[in-house]
Amino acid sequence: MKRNMILLTILAISVLVSSFVAADKKKKVIFFGDSITQAGVEKGGYIDLIGQALKSKGKAAEYELVGKGISGNKVPDLQARLEKDVLSQRPDLVFIYIGINDVWHSTHNPPNGTPVQQYEAGLRDIVAKIKATGAEVVVCTPTVIGEKKTGENRLDKLLKQYADISRKIARVEQVKVCDLQKAFAEHLKKNNPKNVAKGVLTTDEVHLNAKGNALVAKEMLTFL
Repeated sequence: MKRNMILLTILAISVLVSSFVAADKKKKVIFFGDSITQAGVEKGGYIDLIGQALKSKGKAAEYELVGKGISGNKVPDLQARLEKDVLSQRPDLVFIYIGINDVWHSTHNPPNGTPVQQYEAGLRDIVAKIKATGAEVVVCTPTVIGEKKTGENRLDKLLKQYADISRKIARVEQVKVCDLQKAFAEHLKKNNPKNVAKGVLTTDEVHLNAKGNALVAKEMLTFL
């Protein structure tokens, strides 16, 4: 009888400790990408703004936000550091925000963008490996390379092709899509009456200004 009481006490304590551990565990969210994500952790960056929004809602203690962005990165670069920067960190949720350099760098001299087939295979590999750990995945479509009306920026057609691949992979792998390209297009349609190439959501046609960071934060917050 005494032994049974001891066992029940130990069991009760274990359950209580487990409940405390579960309650204290933060949801780890990793933002995986390029220079836009690298800057996102800075004051006023989109990751910083997401943290501020969570704090204002009294939810900051529930999340750990981790930026893993490196300037110039493309899909092959993300594949190379996937284990170190994402899988080994055991995240609960991963935003994959990539694609700009894969397209943009195709115009460099010499060109060093990511061919379409390599982009698709690589992005799908990244998504599948993160999914296999049990983490949630949100694939973000690449935003803009120029802010003029859709179709008037020199890389619009190619950028749309890569964004469509991102949407396709999300659909096939059954993960969520944060359609930043669509959100940017809709915003620019309403808020770029002079049809300028930069200055509405970006500083240089690509990297985000304050309004661009705010828009990305707003779109991503819907997944938290």
